[in-house]
Amino acid sequence: MENLLKIFHAHEGFARMQELRDKGIQTRTVAKAVSEGIIEKVKPGLYKLVDYPWDEHSGFADVCNSHKKAVICLTSAADYHELTTFNPSYITVAVPHNTPNFKLDYPPIQVYYFPHKYYETGIEEIDTESGLIKIYNQEKTLCDLFRYRNKIGDDIVIESLKNYLKQKKRDINKLIGYANMLGVKEKIFPYIKAIVG
Repeated sequence: MENLLKIFHAHEGFARMQELRDKGIQTRTVAKAVSEGIIEKVKPGLYKLVDYPWDEHSGFADVCNSHKKAVICLTSAADYHELTTFNPSYITVAVPHNTPNFKLDYPPIQVYYFPHKYYETGIEEIDTESGLIKIYNQEKTLCDLFRYRNKIGDDIVIESLKNYLKQKKRDINKLIGYANMLGVKEKIFPYIKAIVG
């Protein structure tokens, strides 16, 4: 069991079944560690150490580790950037539109399949205590919220924009640039005008 723990600690709390096998760990040892609550299954072939100094973004790290194209988006990204008080019960994640069906055992996720132009734009990589996460920057997140406004609801979308515009580090030109590129300028611009004055 000690060797198993060393592997998880060397990989920031995560390990794939193939890596474990390559290091001589038996399948029954992995099954025993799961049944004893030492590790837990994130998805088939991917495990995480339960007793690891995870931060509040460990769920994001789980999602990003389970799929190399996964990017935290929409309400989860708005929550991360402190643009909204809404706390989603699942993680919203974007993958390219031609990605095969993406499912996880845990944490609960809602997957959005973005066309290439929408997927590629505005991705940031952030190194958290729970590991590396990919997430859309604030400006891209706001554009996505306006794109999915009917599904998400006006309350969250307008609250997020208002909170963004209150920040000292806001960049309205960058926001309008993204909005123009992603085809939501007509939706977002009147609100910016009304809020900023």
